[in-house]
Amino acid sequence: MVKLLSYYQGNDLKKPTGGYRPRPYKVKRKCLGGGPPTLTRLGEEVRVKITRDYGGTRKVRLLETNVANVYIPDEKKCVKVKILRILETPSNPEFARRGIIVKGAVIDTEIGKAIVTSRPGQDGVVNAILVERKTMEERREEKRKKKKS
Repeated sequence: MVKLLSYYQGNDLKKPTGGYRPRPYKVKRKCLGGGPPTLTRLGEEVRVKITRDYGGTRKVRLLETNVANVYIPDEKKCVKVKILRILETPSNPEFARRGIIVKGAVIDTEIGKAIVTSRPGQDGVVNAILVERKTMEERREEKRKKKKS
């Protein structure tokens, strides 16, 4: 028998109406067991972890990153840019404070503000769509501030 602890993903034969529930006739399958969340962080370099999943497939989990593939709708092209900081995460405000990148997070990049469209912990990459573009003056000011500090 496999011990799945708190990451079990099955429904456990629950009745939505409540009442009597018959005794389970089978053991929880290992394939229904999940795992802890990856919680991709904003860091110095790109770090990945490759895991084996159900059916022998490989899943690339992104542990830490500092770059994102940002799609620019006006130019209809994708560029690889550096992530400066995480502005907000609608799913959990705590994630923005801790520097965790999730789908739907608003990130500040070198070219402007972007929204993450991929699931970094599942896909192994950060894809985003540009929402607000920075002007050349704003970019120059950021470079000056970096040189001074």
